[in-house]
Amino acid sequence: MAKLCMTQRETKRLKMVEKFKAKRLALNEVINDASASREQKIEARQKLQALPRNSSPVRLRTRCALTGRPRGVYSKFGIARSKLRDLMLSGEVPGITKASW
Repeated sequence: MAKLCMTQRETKRLKMVEKFKAKRLALNEVINDASASREQKIEARQKLQALPRNSSPVRLRTRCALTGRPRGVYSKFGIARSKLRDLMLSGEVPGITKASW
């Protein structure tokens, strides 16, 4: 089980990413625009660097919905591999059975 502060930090980052998403997208469009002048690109780069670090989507980490475990999370289910295995063995995941041959 992950510490509560770690999961809260992730939710805080998620909110910040959503808050600055439009601004970050607009600045990246200016930076990648071929017709923009060099000064415009430099100004956009400086504004992008002035944004909070946690507003970058790269800093997000996928965590297990049940335990908060950061590694071994299946994105299809949003659950860590160990908890997913427990759920599968108890028959709570539809369409998945234990292999036997």
